[in-house]
Amino acid sequence: MAFASFSIFKSNCFPNLTTHSLCKCNSTSSSSSSSKHTPSDGSQHQVVLVERYMNGTSKRYIVDDKFQLTTFLEDKSKSNGFSSKELPWLPDLVKDFVLPAGFPGSVSDDYLEYMLLQFPTNVTAWICHTLVTSSLLKAVGLDYSSGTTAAASAAAIRWVSKDGIGAVGRFFIGGRFGNLFDDDPKQWRMYADFIGSAGSIFDLCTPLYPAYFLPLASLGNLAKAVARGLKDPSFRVIQNHFAVTGNLGDVAAKEEVWEVSAQLIGLGLGILVLSTPGLVNSYPVLASTWMTMRLLHLWLRYQSLSSLQFNTVNLKRARILVSSHVSDSTVLGCEECNKMENILSWEKFSVPRIVFGVSLSVMLGGETSGLKVKKLLELYAKEKYILVLNQESFKDFEILVSFKDGATSLSVLRSVWQTYWLFNNQSLRRENMFDWLKESLEELDYQFEKFLLQLKDVGWDINHISLKVCNDVLIEDFPVY
Repeated sequence: MAFASFSIFKSNCFPNLTTHSLCKCNSTSSSSSSSKHTPSDGSQHQVVLVERYMNGTSKRYIVDDKFQLTTFLEDKSKSNGFSSKELPWLPDLVKDFVLPAGFPGSVSDDYLEYMLLQFPTNVTAWICHTLVTSSLLKAVGLDYSSGTTAAASAAAIRWVSKDGIGAVGRFFIGGRFGNLFDDDPKQWRMYADFIGSAGSIFDLCTPLYPAYFLPLASLGNLAKAVARGLKDPSFRVIQNHFAVTGNLGDVAAKEEVWEVSAQLIGLGLGILVLSTPGLVNSYPVLASTWMTMRLLHLWLRYQSLSSLQFNTVNLKRARILVSSHVSDSTVLGCEECNKMENILSWEKFSVPRIVFGVSLSVMLGGETSGLKVKKLLELYAKEKYILVLNQESFKDFEILVSFKDGATSLSVLRSVWQTYWLFNNQSLRRENMFDWLKESLEELDYQFEKFLLQLKDVGWDINHISLKVCNDVLIEDFPVY
């Protein structure tokens, strides 16, 4: 079998590459080039594929004239870890933590200026808060100018420690998990209540262990701060869903009316419960009453979130919609699909299992066949992704997907559709895996446009598909000749 030649990249630095074994690397970077190279022994080597990682490195897949595959790892990132594109003075690690994913293209032009001014604004606000707190301490007898300075300092340190640990929770959630809430606000709003409930349990334990008040209260504050870090951004996404005419401010204001009304009623009923003879003095009764109310609260929260009817397609809803379409060529409406959506489920436990952002070396399973790489590139030449079935014998049905430069949410949706076709048609699985994948792609080309039209007809917003491209690993898209 003759081996077709590949497109050649222009580069003068090929000899400087470092040999690297087949492995999965994490993390994006500058564009890579490739070239045709003739070593001293006269053999021909061609770079057929380049993977780019978020940490600035890239891996070249090189095929020799015997069709053997070799990989070379090239580090084009700066040794100090600073980005050369936007805000070059800010380390990439810090940038990813404090700025939204996709910055600056994902936000408006005035975002950065506003946040840079907002930061010192918040600093001055907390200075004022500290001064007011000192006045409150003085009002209750903890005067820094009197002999109680040591007691005041100790009290202040205890409270700052307790509240400060909680603030760390919000800081970590906002910086590390900020890109999760747009995808699945229902799930994270529900988890916020679970974590907040755990924080309240720590607070309830403080009367039982007064000597451990500070660590228990700190853990309680940490859990409740994490819950708030999950609650606020996810609920803003829900509020934005309600504001169909762009009236987000009005929706948020009216939500405050509903919430304050509920708080006043709840506060009144809580005082009434506490005034019940024997309740305050009986810790087991108090704890059991709290547990009953909390379980009722969680059940009501789940019911309220289940009533939401998003018309945008996230990964959970995409799975439901695609499964229905592949099975019987029908598409569920918004109301029916949202009711079927499992708010509490994790993507990693969904069936069929899909792993996004996989390195090609993992897809190859350790093979060094250049012919297999060529076939994959030819097979997925028209797609913005590469998809294979995990061939490891101890694995259940598992699909591995890697995205190319330029992949969009629609590319993710196409990969999900192909996955479900493969899953539902395992009986058609052939000895030659490439023939089976080719058949699935032919079905995808034939059915996908019909699928999108059906989505639009039943009310789904196909212009806002909330399926994020995993860019831990991105493949350079090179034509195969």
